Amino acid sequence: MSEDTLSNHSSTAKFRRFTGRRAASQKLGDSDRKTVTSQRVPRIPLVNQIPSEILEDEELNAAISLLPSNYDFEIHKCVWNIKRYKFNKVALQMPEGLLIFSCIISDILERFCEVEVVIMGDVTYGACCIDDYTAKALGCDLLIHYAHSCLIPVDVTEIKVLYVFVSIAIEIDHLIATLKENFDPGHRLYLVGTIQFNGALHSTKRMIESDTNSNLYIQIPQISPLSRGEILGCTAPRIDPKESDALIYIGDGRFHLESVMIQNPGIPAYRYDPYSRKFTKEEYEHDEMLSIRREAIDAARGAQHVGIILGTLGRQGNYATFEKIREYLLTRDIDYTLIMLSEIFPQKLAEFANIDAFVQVACPRLSIDWGYAFSKPLLTPYEASIAFGDISIWSDLRSASLGTGEGYKMDYYAKEGLGRARKKS
Repeated sequence: MSEDTLSNHSSTAKFRRFTGRRAASQKLGDSDRKTVTSQRVPRIPLVNQIPSEILEDEELNAAISLLPSNYDFEIHKCVWNIKRYKFNKVALQMPEGLLIFSCIISDILERFCEVEVVIMGDVTYGACCIDDYTAKALGCDLLIHYAHSCLIPVDVTEIKVLYVFVSIAIEIDHLIATLKENFDPGHRLYLVGTIQFNGALHSTKRMIESDTNSNLYIQIPQISPLSRGEILGCTAPRIDPKESDALIYIGDGRFHLESVMIQNPGIPAYRYDPYSRKFTKEEYEHDEMLSIRREAIDAARGAQHVGIILGTLGRQGNYATFEKIREYLLTRDIDYTLIMLSEIFPQKLAEFANIDAFVQVACPRLSIDWGYAFSKPLLTPYEASIAFGDISIWSDLRSASLGTGEGYKMDYYAKEGLGRARKKS
């Protein structure tokens, strides 16, 4: 939801992203016209310790009813945690798509918890943008971060953090009917989605497996430490193409979907939009993207002076990753300059005339999607490891599609990914 902010650009030649075809024209079947019984995603059980006087508070529940009923903001849990730990000042951080509800949530917490609430309105693309540093500077003792998973562990943040996934209930029966309409019995389908629809993935799998008349085989892959089925715009599981007939992405937009498509070029990909209830076959221009990224790597190899950009938007910039890239450059006697930036634009980098190439430790998709717009190579940490380090470049597209070679990696926040690099002890 939040990271799709990057994909709301025109697909004209001037502003295009390397995303293949943004909107698939091929609609499979007409299952969204089917009459189906609505089946809501079961809500995750609330923590047992929440007192009944909070769960059954009529005034609180009346206030909660002002929020969309199919969006689980876990207000009871938030109220209980604030009261239980006696927090005094609370910061709320959420993607732009949810800011419309921020004032209601703020009013509820101030009214029922008697705390001061600060709404952090800066752009929030993903959980990597969690801004506990600013929250602490504002004097907050709790940060509630909405709509993203626990990418940054709560034991490393500067203040206490409460993650609220904002699970969204969808019509499971319609999704299942759509899958049955478009895939023959025996098909092996891998379901993925953003954290908001994680409950829908697992409910779909359970319901199909319990249906004796269904012969679809459902798998929910995982790339640790993310939740099973969860994908990010820079991190997705690799699936054996010999074991899968199709990838099904549940969610709106293409930003997250493209991540799993890049990671698995040999598996047909489909998108089920739970809002429009449309099911589409999706395409991605793998050849074009890989060619452009290879050209950027080749050009960067000739650089004599490299700018290493450490992102300051929330916790995007990993200093240990910077140190790793710096070691690569020092080994090759290449000069470098550390640059701190919250957001990276072509016009900004054009000001650094003496720098031959850049490596950005912020968002890998910035280079993948928009690298062509910069006048000088703008590499991801993965690409920098190929250009200056000891990592081999990805295999050819055919080998990656067949599963006999390793394609372009989308594992930035995987357990051993470059986004999770740790400082040397």
